[in-house]
Amino acid sequence: MLGLSSIIGSGWLFGSWEASRIAGPAAILSWIIGALVIGAIAFNYIELGTMFPESGGMSKYAQYTHGSLLGFIAAWANWVSLVTLIPIEAVAAVQYMSSWPWSWATWTHGFMQNDQISNLGLFVVFLFILVFTLLNYWSVNLLARFTSVISVFKLVIPLLTIVTLLLSGFHAGNYTSQGFMPYGSAAIFAATTSSGIIFSYNAFQVVINMGQEIQNPKKNISRGIAISLIISIIIYILLQFTFIGVVPTGQLAQYGWHGIDFQSPFADLAKLLGAYWLYVLLYVDAFVSPFGTGVSFVAQTSRTLAAMVGNEHMPKFIGKINKRWNVPRVAMVINLIISVLLVALFRSWGTLASVISTSTLIAYLTGPVTVSTLRNIAPNFKRPIKLRMLKIMAPTAFVLASLATYWAMWPTTIKVIIVILLGLPFYFFFEWRKGWKNTATQFKGSLWMIGYLIFISILSYIGSSSFGGINLIPYPLDFVVIIIVSLAFYHWGVSSYTLTEDFHKAAELNNKIK
Repeated sequence: MLGLSSIIGSGWLFGSWEASRIAGPAAILSWIIGALVIGAIAFNYIELGTMFPESGGMSKYAQYTHGSLLGFIAAWANWVSLVTLIPIEAVAAVQYMSSWPWSWATWTHGFMQNDQISNLGLFVVFLFILVFTLLNYWSVNLLARFTSVISVFKLVIPLLTIVTLLLSGFHAGNYTSQGFMPYGSAAIFAATTSSGIIFSYNAFQVVINMGQEIQNPKKNISRGIAISLIISIIIYILLQFTFIGVVPTGQLAQYGWHGIDFQSPFADLAKLLGAYWLYVLLYVDAFVSPFGTGVSFVAQTSRTLAAMVGNEHMPKFIGKINKRWNVPRVAMVINLIISVLLVALFRSWGTLASVISTSTLIAYLTGPVTVSTLRNIAPNFKRPIKLRMLKIMAPTAFVLASLATYWAMWPTTIKVIIVILLGLPFYFFFEWRKGWKNTATQFKGSLWMIGYLIFISILSYIGSSSFGGINLIPYPLDFVVIIIVSLAFYHWGVSSYTLTEDFHKAAELNNKIK
């Protein structure tokens, strides 16, 4: 339920519309490709999560095998994506509230101004972020009860939407009237990252980062990831299938897929088809779904930041766990402050979303490298779940994550890398305090990642115009280059391991598994 509540957030409310505008009916393939990308990545983390069931685990795995610098880069990239998700869900809820159609709700119409959150709306966003935090502030048990109730609601409403809209007016001709791929095959891949599909799926990691609090992690980490992902993938694909089929044929003929414009896509369709009760229910869910996801991510983000303390590149007081409630309250408060600052500076959903998918994918790149490295250097570690076909799946996941990063388009790639670099002063400050002990070794362990970030930035710039580049390397030759070079970086990464104190800490943690 925790995984499901995180994955089905604000993305389902407008992801189908955004994907259709980019790729037309072929957007349904975008959701399938996105599922394959995230599924391949999650496959690797199931083995890691069960080997090291710990709070904020995804911030630590890379450090175990490649030293503190790579660990810091992965943890910082992951934290950036997560801390941005908190205000994004609050903004999404407030944006939908601003278009509530009822006469008693006219006071909400001032929440948006010029497609951005107004000062009044900003105050409401702050209140949402505060409530997200307080629901996590008093114990994991309260969070679990809340997310279980919310998850049931979030599961039922999309299914009701699918059935009702399909019965109300489905036009099979929508799939062919403008052509199945009206904007070419490149648009299918562009939609996968830029329309929020990767963003919608990537929350599977909440199960891993809550590993220490999960009962029977050997079974429940893999179950939590697999079940929540499978259910979410089915729902998202059915939603896209439904959206394409129920768009009014008149609007489609007049404007084409690029011109389809809805303020609240599924609610607007329900209104056009006369399903008023669903119209009202969708406006309520447009408040509940982002709310549930925001609550889940406060829990995950606080544990991610607290875990960075264990990497010895953040002040120790940030990672302090409240003994009574077993939650990292200081980290929670810091994330609250950062979330408020982010939304005060960037008041639109799109601006906040621009870095999430790419920073997440960069963090995910370390997973396949780490799990393969551990197979080589620690064959005797306990593996409650030892994955088959890892020699194929790990490099495949690395390549797919690389392609999805490229699909985010220039200049998003370079913006995210700059954001990641902004965290390095923290790393070097603590290295200075430790007298630059083993810094050269740590740098060696992360040189492959530094080279990779330079490569993906340059290729994003000189790549095809379909993905924002200058078309020096046209589509699909750009894909071929990414696949070949990414495989080289993957093998470089696996061979760049360093046996530091962190590796011995990993051995001690793994040895505690019963």
